[in-house]
Amino acid sequence: MHLPPAATFGLLLMLLPPPGAVTSRKPTMCQRCRTLVDKFNQGMVNTARKNFGGGNTAWEEKTLSKYESSEIRLLEIMEGLCDSSDFECNQLLEQQEEQLEAWWQTLKKEYPNLFEWFCVHTLKACCLPGTYGPDCQECQGGSERPCSGNGHCNGDGSRQGDGSCQCHVGYKGPLCIDCVDGYFSLLRNETHSFCTACDESCKTCSGPTNKDCVECEVGWARVEDACLDVNECAAETPPCSDGQYCENVNGSYTCEECDSTCVGCTGKGPANCKECISGYSKQNGECADIDECSLATKVCKKENENCYNTPGSFVCVCPEGFEETEDACIQTAEGEVAEENPTQPPSREDL
Repeated sequence: MHLPPAATFGLLLMLLPPPGAVTSRKPTMCQRCRTLVDKFNQGMVNTARKNFGGGNTAWEEKTLSKYESSEIRLLEIMEGLCDSSDFECNQLLEQQEEQLEAWWQTLKKEYPNLFEWFCVHTLKACCLPGTYGPDCQECQGGSERPCSGNGHCNGDGSRQGDGSCQCHVGYKGPLCIDCVDGYFSLLRNETHSFCTACDESCKTCSGPTNKDCVECEVGWARVEDACLDVNECAAETPPCSDGQYCENVNGSYTCEECDSTCVGCTGKGPANCKECISGYSKQNGECADIDECSLATKVCKKENENCYNTPGSFVCVCPEGFEETEDACIQTAEGEVAEENPTQPPSREDL
């Protein structure tokens, strides 16, 4: 049976995972082994002060051997290693149960580090710290201080990775012993290298202050023997638009919006307006609303018209009971009746 193209496309869409779906990465064999050993070691801690629980500890340990190395203690530890829902953990435990029992009974004293014996040498799932890859090779810089202590060895402690260094902030190079721009070498010898941040004014430097800059950072300029902030706001041509004001910050500047009452400004708020927008005027040093309704010259020209002030403007409205005409507010018949018969408060009988 051949599906039509549209049906085939629809089937493919159904089989594809939904957009944004995240597939959780399964833990590696090394991670599973390390988790199992961590829980085993915690189980040993939790049972360290226990005994057989029969009441006569001295007789029990004389007859049944010491609880410390008993199979009963091992069973208690192993029962707490995996959650019932953790399939991979239970599978690993089932496969390696005999190995763990052998270590507990005969090898624990010779190989006290369970992780090293079980995960590194027996299962070959992990490597010792400072080594990586299938053959557990030494990381760059050696296993004692991988990446000179200034980075992370790719694959460190696992059977994966390539051993390359992922340097910490401020460091670069194959062994993470060189300083990146913006940092300088505070100490460097055959075994150690320490890089420290330059002053914010320096792109490159030889020391911690703005006088130690080899090259100034963008937004800074050398003045005599130091890198100082450039005040971009003081430039002959302002860097901000007409409706904004400039604020200088170290190494840069920001453009902020003028107050809504301003036409151009030199700073924040109505007190720093260059000019005021229509409907506002300078009062006590800042732009404030003009109350047009209180001016000597009436702004509402029609007879009987009421004036109401609004921010930056005003409105002219006929009173209730009046009708607007071309040149006046004329009282309506309903308005006259209302005026002759004002509303009386309700009597007690009406309540």
